[in-house]
Amino acid sequence: MKRRFRLTRSNDFKRVRRSGKSYVHPLVVLFVFAKHPCGMASEAPGPALPALAGRPGSRSPERSEGEVEVVRVGVAAGRTVGNAVRRNRAKRLVRAAMQNLYPKIIPGFDLVLIARQSLPSATLTQTQEALFKLLSRAGLLW
Repeated sequence: MKRRFRLTRSNDFKRVRRSGKSYVHPLVVLFVFAKHPCGMASEAPGPALPALAGRPGSRSPERSEGEVEVVRVGVAAGRTVGNAVRRNRAKRLVRAAMQNLYPKIIPGFDLVLIARQSLPSATLTQTQEALFKLLSRAGLLW
């Protein structure tokens, strides 16, 4: 996943965790925050979402005129996952699993994925399946 598609600032992580909706899986927890003013992902954001990007008066301080809306993803692993080696492995595993799913996600959302304790021992396939289930449940896939 390219760096420009990542959440990097702690304020962004806090905003998504506080205001977003969470979806839980035994391997990963997903937090979803809609960047557009119309609502959350639970409102079944169909193909109408990209049309909001160009609406005059839409409040989106992160975008300038003509910039395409993207999905930004942040990955975190707390100390409950293990030592630094296990935490870094868990984050690399989540980023690798997201590479195939990223183009299928509806734009206009910030996502935070938090690794759980069992993630470092999971395979890439298991992680991809877990993320696919979470994103489907959240209604974020095309």
